[in-house]
Amino acid sequence: MARYAIGDIQGCYHSLMQLLAEINFQPAHDQLWLVGDIINRGTGSLEVLRWAYTHKDQIKLVLGNHELHAIAVAHGVRPPHRFDTLADIFSAPDGGELLHWLRQQPLMVLEDDYAMVHAGLYPQWTLSKAKRLAEEVEAVLSDADYATFLFAMYGNTPAQWNDALVGMDRLRAIVNAFTRIRLCSAQGEMEFTFKGEVPDMPAGYYPWFQIPDRRSAGAQTILFGHWSALGLHQGDGVVALDTGCLWGRQLTAYNLDNQKVIQVGLDERDRPAAGGGD
Repeated sequence: MARYAIGDIQGCYHSLMQLLAEINFQPAHDQLWLVGDIINRGTGSLEVLRWAYTHKDQIKLVLGNHELHAIAVAHGVRPPHRFDTLADIFSAPDGGELLHWLRQQPLMVLEDDYAMVHAGLYPQWTLSKAKRLAEEVEAVLSDADYATFLFAMYGNTPAQWNDALVGMDRLRAIVNAFTRIRLCSAQGEMEFTFKGEVPDMPAGYYPWFQIPDRRSAGAQTILFGHWSALGLHQGDGVVALDTGCLWGRQLTAYNLDNQKVIQVGLDERDRPAAGGGD
């Protein structure tokens, strides 16, 4: 069995198919780890989601900010963004089934030698604590009253974790840490607006994985995406896999067993007519 982790697909279906051909993906015995944001902004969001659902027994997927956004828009919690490419999912005869399945996916995968999240891990959390907190949100998303949480999910506060947090503030902080974090201060304040390159970081902030004494550092390598301006990054106990395919760069697969990197460029059929986003 070969295991590959793949960075943010963002609806780039044709690019994904090219990458799967490049790694000779064999559904009968291979496994894919998808770091989230598999949909939205590229032209093939419905096709990517259908492919993932069809191969659900061969993939591990974590929720990214675009998956949560799609679920929220589908339930009337938020209006569509002008650059969204989700309408085909909402109007598809199997769209409801696909979104129901998507809502059941985890925020974190923790297995043997690797952990996988979409954006990052709060530096003061151990891996075991992060997994427990992820499961709190996953339980709410699977509950019959999940729409109540969707209405409270948006916002940048609280920006710092506290074990005493309760209710929607607690759940929002957990979701933001897993799906939106890039930078954090040494004191644990998350910064959600910065999307640029490391040399341009605001003073007092660091990439979440470079915070001194990060408690998730250890035996397991953390796989994540979300930060296209960072690009491929191997080191600091992490592998960053969002290499900006949507922006005309590459879609990346990382072999979990031999650490080989395989990349393909953007297929022009996947390029949105205008705009984009993280």
